[in-house]
Amino acid sequence: MDASIVIISLPAIFRGIGLDPLAPGNIGYLLWMILGYLLVSAVLVVVLGRLGDMFGRVRIYNLGFLVFACASVALSLDPFRQGAGALWLIGWRLVQAFGGSMLTANSAAILTDAFPARQRGTALGINQITALAGQFLGLLAGGLLAVVDWRAVFWVSVPISITGTIWSYLSLRETSPGRPGRIDWLGNATFALGAGILLAGITYGIQPYGGDPTGWGNPWVLGALFGGGALLLAFCYVETQVAEPMFNLALFKIRAFAAGNLAALLTAIARGGLQFMLIIWLQGIWLPLHGYAFEDTPLWAGVFMLPLTVGFLIAGPVSGYLSDRFGARFFSTAGLLVVAGSFLGLLVLPVDFDYPSFAGLLLLNGLGQGMFSAPNTSSVMGSVPPEYRGVASGMRSTFQNSGTALSIGVFFSLMVSGLASTLPGTLRDGLTAHGVPHAAAAHAAGLPPVSTLFATFLGNNPIAHLLSSEGVLHQLTAAQRAVLTGHTFFPQLVAGPFHHGLTIVFGVAAGMALISAVASALRGTPAPRPTEPGPAGDGPAKPSDPHGSTPVGERPL
Repeated sequence: MDASIVIISLPAIFRGIGLDPLAPGNIGYLLWMILGYLLVSAVLVVVLGRLGDMFGRVRIYNLGFLVFACASVALSLDPFRQGAGALWLIGWRLVQAFGGSMLTANSAAILTDAFPARQRGTALGINQITALAGQFLGLLAGGLLAVVDWRAVFWVSVPISITGTIWSYLSLRETSPGRPGRIDWLGNATFALGAGILLAGITYGIQPYGGDPTGWGNPWVLGALFGGGALLLAFCYVETQVAEPMFNLALFKIRAFAAGNLAALLTAIARGGLQFMLIIWLQGIWLPLHGYAFEDTPLWAGVFMLPLTVGFLIAGPVSGYLSDRFGARFFSTAGLLVVAGSFLGLLVLPVDFDYPSFAGLLLLNGLGQGMFSAPNTSSVMGSVPPEYRGVASGMRSTFQNSGTALSIGVFFSLMVSGLASTLPGTLRDGLTAHGVPHAAAAHAAGLPPVSTLFATFLGNNPIAHLLSSEGVLHQLTAAQRAVLTGHTFFPQLVAGPFHHGLTIVFGVAAGMALISAVASALRGTPAPRPTEPGPAGDGPAKPSDPHGSTPVGERPL
């Protein structure tokens, strides 16, 4: 929930600290408030999973709750305003992400240790689907709490994280003792720097540069992309040379592990793109067209997206339970085909859609993702030897978190490219037709498309914002002002260009889901597992190699 609760609350947060979110210089604050958490999570989960293997997974997990609780308190006590206030929030969000990474890096490994193979899919399914549902419930919670007070968005984490800290220390026990080892300092450094620089480059690639609507031609962005990629290649080389690597590349020789993670990465990219595009679609166009004030759209966007969460909650545990008995490949592959079909359905919906059709497609998408996520997680975690489950859990989380961060760069760039060709002319003509002077209309039309996207994302009416800042509104008649700043003018204006961009976005997402389905189908059928005792026994047996009956833990990786 905390990974997404800030997204929907950003208008209230920026108003609370006195910062104009649409000012060009403040877009960086906006992006880092969204992406900082995801970037830290993507970079650190492998490291923290490896530390869990070495020093005890429950120990790292418990410490993560404590760090998360302290960061939540600090976030709710922001003493500054404007830029300094934004930097305080960004900094403590990074610390909060560090604590959250300790939890996510080890939770799947703890559950895999605790449950025998016949129950593992159900346990991991509940864990995985609860986390995914939390991402969307965070949108609803953020909309509700931001109406009360922007600090309440962070207050809600405090009692939960403190309770979790106490509960985990009292109830969790190590079922897998730590395995002594050395920390791979060079691997840690090259991976953290490479992934961090690469994701930072993607973050700034969606911002305008010079006269271009995006920054992919910016030398600094290009340098970050190539430099980060080079460091990650160096990291791969380092990991083949050290005795105890942080990122065990040999795990990719296990077909179920490699195929499952590739499918998870592509699905995370598609899911992240879906989340952000749905928010923009609802807040910027559909809800205002149906009479909702722009200030109220963040809350109602969370409400109208609930069918997606319901689909997760229904399909996740059920598919996890069934995959324990019939295998993961069928359910995960079929789920991805359902996801691809729902994207194609969204592709043909009109911008001003009929809600039952929209809700049905969201439910279908949630069901498909629930069918995929739980069996896939069980398959990935069950395919590796027990002593590598911490690092495997971290690697799995890295692919998932990196996919969410990448989705912002990929889909925002696709949407901006789609808007850049049609939005400026449409906006200029629409403003001049309602009495706005040509020079002011041309200036407003020159607003970078990414700013228009962020306006809709934040539930703002950019027309009122732009014309007020230019001093144009008072020159117009009362009737003209009412039309330009009303609920319908801006949504009707951008509906055509937005749908053009949406067609590109959902077409790419459907393609990613189909490629993920192919990867999932290629995971292979595991050989029959030996009977594994429950947690009260001598510990789980070693999982079978997907290519044969020899347990992978009994032969060198």
